[in-house]
Amino acid sequence: MRPFTPLEERNMAFMVNHNVEFTLVRITATGLKKGIMDATAPIRAFFLEKDIHNYEEQQQGPAHKQLIETVILDGRNAKETSTSLYRPETKKGDPRLWIYGLQKFTKADDIHAICVLNNKLYVINITTCDIESIFLSDHNSILKDLVNECYQVSKTVSEELLDFFQLNSNRWFESEVRADTGIGRTIETMLGISQNSNKTPDYKGIELKSHREKRSSSKNVLFTQTPDWSLSKLKSGREIVAKYGYDCGDGRLTYQNTVQCNLPNAQGLGLNLELVKEWLELKHYGEKIDDVAVWTLRKLHGRLSEKHHETFWITVDNEVHDGKEYFRYRSIEHTRNPIIPQFDILLDTGIITIDLLLSRPSGHGDTYSFKIKKRGMPLLFPESITYSLKNK
Repeated sequence: MRPFTPLEERNMAFMVNHNVEFTLVRITATGLKKGIMDATAPIRAFFLEKDIHNYEEQQQGPAHKQLIETVILDGRNAKETSTSLYRPETKKGDPRLWIYGLQKFTKADDIHAICVLNNKLYVINITTCDIESIFLSDHNSILKDLVNECYQVSKTVSEELLDFFQLNSNRWFESEVRADTGIGRTIETMLGISQNSNKTPDYKGIELKSHREKRSSSKNVLFTQTPDWSLSKLKSGREIVAKYGYDCGDGRLTYQNTVQCNLPNAQGLGLNLELVKEWLELKHYGEKIDDVAVWTLRKLHGRLSEKHHETFWITVDNEVHDGKEYFRYRSIEHTRNPIIPQFDILLDTGIITIDLLLSRPSGHGDTYSFKIKKRGMPLLFPESITYSLKNK
């Protein structure tokens, strides 16, 4: 993706502030000529989250092509069309999409926002369209209706979820399992959320994060993200443990510690923000500085934006009786729309850190957990409301 123009930035900010969720696609000269576009990872994740399409389950070839109802919005005008989602038989069947008739509404290098409402795609050229001016005008338009309806849907979901927690705030619930994740799993079960490894938000676009008040950490977990091993010097968590791990007491090596920028930990590992390359680097600071692993800032920004467009941070009271854990809801902090550029600043100042849990004796998979100190929450999430759930 190329750098955004001021108009494109204003359009995206307006949509974010009105809770219009979207993914972006840039029209390349080749794509415009051939009538195809790559369905990039953010597009695939967005379609999956919105129950539009799952490329992973799609077979290759034209017989398995899927058509989705689509509206191209060009200022106050609208064109009804379809979008083709498919995987070609050639190469590895890399995911593709094409919006029929888009050539009449775009030129090479234009960027389009793709939104979803009622299982229909809406495509807006944010390079040429001034969304705010159209929204504030006296003229009726489908674009104005789209923004209003998306805002109302988002508001309805958050109110529905808040009502659930308020109605159940005086009840004690038994945790499904005695584990750090037990309360979160129980809440998801109560809301009908299936247990899976999907990295998209939990409940109708709202992420749920829970923690125990008595064991409240000074940090909140933002997300987990594995390094980009193709760019990294070491190629796996096992290699990191082999080189920098320590004996966990039974002869096996492990690595469990926090890393942050500008302050190496006890094993000499720390983070470095490389803004020229747009990388976050894990390095070893010894007699010489060794490269270890890399995350691209673009990937991290995407994870933050995807995961925390809207989040309920749930605090609970908990008690243990006869080996079983019980909990009740105490409060909820409701955040929206993280400021993405702040993420880099908070990394560089040590307010956002990473917990490395590698080759753990329990046999669980390696984890790279990005956490934010609670004092940094207002800096990353300015749109925040805290609800006290009064217990009797």
